[in-house]
Amino acid sequence: MTKVDVTFKLSRSLTDDDLKNISRVHAVYGMFTVRVLPSGHELFLEYDAARLSPKEARATLEEHGIPLA
Repeated sequence: MTKVDVTFKLSRSLTDDDLKNISRVHAVYGMFTVRVLPSGHELFLEYDAARLSPKEARATLEEHGIPLA
């Protein structure tokens, strides 16, 4: 297992629906931690690079409706 930390900028403020979708990302195999940083404009992600590529990790967030910049 190779844990990778990455931060994504958000394209807009998050809604309640976005927060629900973030909680669902934790169920994806290889995704460990997803949280909104205190600024509210960035999303922190920790994932298993042995399971997901950086493109797959980003695509998973986008598939869950997270508004990445």
